[in-house]
Parts: sequence; C-alpha cells; structure tokens
Amino acid sequence: MPERALLIGGTRFLGRATVEEFLDHGYEVTLFTRGNREDPFADREGVDHVEGDRRTDEDLEAAAETVDPDVVVDLVAYYPRDVRVATEVFADVDAYVYVSSGAAYGTETIPKREDETPLEPCSEEQATDDSWDSYGARKAEGDRAVFAAAAEADVNAMSVRPPIVYGPHDYTDRYRYWIQRVRTHDRIIVPGDGTNLWHLVFVETVARGIRTVAERGTAGEAYNVGDRSLRTLGDLVEAIADAAGTDVEVVTACGRELAAGDLEPGDFPLYRDPPHVLSTAKLAALGWEAVPVGASIEQTVDHYLDAGGPDADLEAGPAREAEDRVLGVLETL
Repeated sequence: MPERALLIGGTRFLGRATVEEFLDHGYEVTLFTRGNREDPFADREGVDHVEGDRRTDEDLEAAAETVDPDVVVDLVAYYPRDVRVATEVFADVDAYVYVSSGAAYGTETIPKREDETPLEPCSEEQATDDSWDSYGARKAEGDRAVFAAAAEADVNAMSVRPPIVYGPHDYTDRYRYWIQRVRTHDRIIVPGDGTNLWHLVFVETVARGIRTVAERGTAGEAYNVGDRSLRTLGDLVEAIADAAGTDVEVVTACGRELAAGDLEPGDFPLYRDPPHVLSTAKLAALGWEAVPVGASIEQTVDHYLDAGGPDADLEAGPAREAEDRVLGVLETL
C-alpha cells in the first residue's frame, strides 16, 4: 500500500513541485488548504483535497483523522504557534517536515551551517507579527518548536531551510524581472560590481530535499537546501540571457550612480549585501541530489517565456525609465 503524504498548503509554487516529487516516488498525496485558490491537481489521479484552515485547531485535527498520513509537509507555517500545534496534532506520523527558511539565521557567517550558525531570536511580539521584518525571527522560532517536539515529545519532526526559491510558478517576480530585462533590453543594469552573492535554490531541488528529509532525516534536525553551485548576480544575468537566446551587456552601477535614477542597490531583485550562502553538506550526506543549475535556469526561463513572454507586467524591480536615467549618466563618465 502506498504511503500517504499530507501537504499543508500545496497549490502554489513550492507546493506544486512538492506534490509532483511525492507522486513521482509512489506516494498518495492529500492537500490541506482553505480552498481559496484554484487547485492545479483537482483532476489528478493520486491527489486528494481536504478543505480547512490550518490555524483552526479543529480543522487540523479533522485532517489528521481523515487522512491518517505517514508524512506531513508543512509548507505554510508562518508563525511559531503553527508549528507547535502541528507537531502536537501529527505527533505520531513517521515524519513531520517543517519548511523553514535561510532567513532564520541570525548572524552573517559564510557559509551558514545548521549546527553552528545561531538563529534569530524571536520576541513575543515578533511571534505574532505579520510583517516581513519579523519573518526570519518567526521561522527561527518555528525551528525551535521542531527541536522541542523532537526532544520533549519524541516527535519525528525535522525542518528544511531554503534560501530564495526560483522556478516555474514563482509568483514573486524576483527572478522573472531579470528574464524580462534580458528579453527586452540589450544593456542590463546590475547593482554594485556584479559580484553580489545570494544563494538561490531551484524549486524542484527544494522538493527533492523535503522528500529526502522525510524519508532519511533525523528527528530534531534542520537541513539547509540550496543549489549546489552558486552564481554571482552578474553571472546569473548572463546565464539567463544565454538560456533566453539573447546577447546582453551587463552594466554595473554603484550606489552613487544608481542615485541618478533615484535608485538603490536593494531596489533590484536578488541583490543582497552581505552575501548569503548556506552549506548543504548535511543534506547531501543523506543522499539528496540537486537539479544541476544550468538545467534549473533553462527550465525557469522556458516556463516564463511560455507563460507570459517579455510583455508581462512585473511587481518587482525598478521601472525601466529609472534605469535609463542611470545608463544615461554612465555614458557621460
């Protein structure tokens, strides 16, 4: 009899890739969502759907009783209480995997290691706050809830920490911004000197990591998941251009030059200073393998060119008019 995986969330982005990963490895999958979004698996054999609100304890308990899962993947635990309740409700499952975040780390070490790098502290106010400023703290406190459940209640609970995720069905536009730029312009502004480094991870690589941890992970442990090779932002833009079949000139611009367009380096998607790098050796030791980065970039570019093309509206990144002002200033230097 196939094992049963219950995904809390599962109809968007990482959830979609995780459903496919578990289906591909012989699991029966059930999604537990509020039913507010279109279900891409509505007619898919092997996928069921239970409706409810994960922040209503009775709904979560009903899902546990209805599905009786072997594995639970918690994709939408954004508050520490979410994790504490889930590890109680699913205390007897073979594996509970909490999707945390690389943002949970509290110091800027290179690389950030699961068993060495301190996590963000989390105050009572942050634990219930819903702003981006508290996101890392809330994810870190969720990790601590996983550790406590494993140590104090013998729950087979583990966490996975990805950095920024990219790939098909990403709704943030962080990656698509660069795809659109290389498709519509031949001179691309990259903030700083182009060597900015922010560890990214392909969505299918995260899904592989989640399943690997569910099957082989150790209770009470956290596992970083990320691409196994890193690219600077300048190199990434050139790789995206190659995948899109275009030739571009990467034009670097420092803060003073960007100011000509009323811009700052942080206005550009995927820019971060200082660098953010995660060690993935611990997950690799379980036998996990990442999708090669070249293939990941090609799949992502192909998806967005098919889905929206270069004229799709973007919600991320600066307006091209502002970038043109910066390019104009650079031409005078």
